[in-house]
Amino acid sequence: MKTQRVLTGITTSGTPHLGNYVGAIRPTVRASRLAEVESFYFLADYHALIKVGDPARVQRSTLEIAATWLACGLDPEKVTFYRQSDIPEIPELTWLLTCVTGKGMLNRAHAYKASVDKNTAAGEDPDAGVTAGLFMYPVLMAADILMFNAHTVPVGRDQVQHIEMARDIAASYNHLYGAHFTLPEAAIEDNVALLPGLDGRKMSKSYDNTIPLFVPRDQLRKLIMGILTDSKAPGEPKAVAGSAVYQLFQAFASPKESDEFAQAFAQGIAWGDAKQRLFERLDQEISPLRTVYEELIQDPARIEQTLQQGAAKARAIATPFTARLRQAVGLRSLDSGQTPVVATKPGKVALPSFKQYREADQRFYFKLVDAQGQLLLQSAGFDSPKAAAQSMARIRQEGLACLGELSAELSFQAAPEALEGALSQLLATDSKSPE
Repeated sequence: MKTQRVLTGITTSGTPHLGNYVGAIRPTVRASRLAEVESFYFLADYHALIKVGDPARVQRSTLEIAATWLACGLDPEKVTFYRQSDIPEIPELTWLLTCVTGKGMLNRAHAYKASVDKNTAAGEDPDAGVTAGLFMYPVLMAADILMFNAHTVPVGRDQVQHIEMARDIAASYNHLYGAHFTLPEAAIEDNVALLPGLDGRKMSKSYDNTIPLFVPRDQLRKLIMGILTDSKAPGEPKAVAGSAVYQLFQAFASPKESDEFAQAFAQGIAWGDAKQRLFERLDQEISPLRTVYEELIQDPARIEQTLQQGAAKARAIATPFTARLRQAVGLRSLDSGQTPVVATKPGKVALPSFKQYREADQRFYFKLVDAQGQLLLQSAGFDSPKAAAQSMARIRQEGLACLGELSAELSFQAAPEALEGALSQLLATDSKSPE
């Protein structure tokens, strides 16, 4: 049974390199095979438009990244694999979320602040060269995540702020319109080291020091032989700490192989021999994947068909969900049979609520219902009203954190995301109430 939804995207702004493979592609492919996980993988081509002005590059990168994921073992039959721009509900959701997102929060986004700080230091207008796309990036990312109510999003530490923003945006929407969104969690990839590039700095297109993942074998060897090293001669012991050659080898090798390579460093292996061993170890893993990649890259129609099939799976979720979100905010047909009601107190909206009561067995119960009165949580019977009230108060104060401990007392009547949204809404309301 699938109990967790995990969502991952890669921006289609360049050619995948070894750092992308080790840090994102390989671990996400492995995670996609977990029985309990429902996985969503997408090509973030809307995001690419924020920083890439070359249409051919965006298209080529989309093809290369899709082919890379498939060549590395992603099974589109077992996951939902799609292109962001094939899901028209995502930009619509972006607008719905924009309308509940505070500008002050977006002012604090790292990428926007970095641009403003750079302009200020240069004596320019703070917003010089800053597009609305860059400013709104966190809302688009929130829409990507919330559209599929992902529970977890694997990210590096530099992206954690965006997940926190997505949670805040979801809570704001839930508070205004009812419990629709799961509040996502960041799954921080601390175990994945940043790979060094050709010059020893972090492998990045910004530094032009990358090693493309699927370059031809001869070119891969040439790039590896060009990695910067120190001037120690053959026979002199070499340190593994800070060595790009060793770190790259370690990212592909088993612990035993890494230990043997470290011993060779201590014994003074020549840099040329060390680089040759690195090349052979990398090519051992990459070569069979490269063969599949080259077949795929020559057949764009096959990849397009795969993406369209993935889009159909994604839209089977997104289309009805967006219809409910539209309904919630009042974008409704005028002949739907619903009588419009004008709120007498603007700003006051219905909230989930706990209800405590006594049954014919003389025991005391409570239940949690959503804003429309739908049952979400039902308690077992308590001998005293005080015991029931204490349990109810604890759930209201601690939310999901205490449900596992209290599971013997409770019966869950709704999907986890609906329950989580209702409790989050109550917590948010309580936190804003005057003392």
